[in-house]
Amino acid sequence: MLAAERREHLLGLLAREGKVVAKDVAAELGISEDSVRRDLRDLAAEGLCQRVYGGALPVSPAAADYSARQAVATGGKRKVAAVAAGLVRPGGTLILDGGTTALAVARALPPDLACTVITHSPTVAAALLDHPRAEIFLLGGRVFKHSAVACGAAAAEAARNVSADLCLLGVAGVHPEAGLTTGDAEEAAMKRALAARAADTYVLASAEKIGTASRYRVLPWEAVSGLITDADPRGAVLGQLTALGVRILPAD
Repeated sequence: MLAAERREHLLGLLAREGKVVAKDVAAELGISEDSVRRDLRDLAAEGLCQRVYGGALPVSPAAADYSARQAVATGGKRKVAAVAAGLVRPGGTLILDGGTTALAVARALPPDLACTVITHSPTVAAALLDHPRAEIFLLGGRVFKHSAVACGAAAAEAARNVSADLCLLGVAGVHPEAGLTTGDAEEAAMKRALAARAADTYVLASAEKIGTASRYRVLPWEAVSGLITDADPRGAVLGQLTALGVRILPAD
């Protein structure tokens, strides 16, 4: 089999099965695992898969830059945001992550809702300026432009001094095996710091992120209260997550 044919075979497996196991492909095609791993390295370099131990997973679409992601799955993000906004109670304190789905949540909050919103996202804070009864606390630090959020030591230290009833957390990928992932180590650490300061944490993930993975794990499943998604509840990935005990809040 030619290299180009192997690549197409691997991409087909990712699309059908949601993962590639290098040793299984090597046995199936009668080639070495080194050859499969080399092909996967090439595909990962082109942004076509996310390499993991033993193989690869579908790459998250959230690898694109912030401006490009604003045009991705806008309908799905609005559906997720509507459900998430309904979890915020009058008088409550919310930690709201950054990213395009969190921005949709900020815009979905009722304009007259009395609440406190803690965020490390300047864009989220700005979206709430026309909510007269919302108190806004902006956590500062080095701005990670890919997601338009503050990260780093200063932001993490600021997060340790707050607490909230609810945290709404965005991620780049949601996968039964890889877990909740994002593409930057400092951003992953900041998300953990935020989630640790809330009584309940719900993950925001529009359908295109389900079954995909990025490089850095954010949280184990047992650390979150549920997943809000517009993905088909009959899909294989959500079925696997339900079997793991993950609470799914449908956004349809």
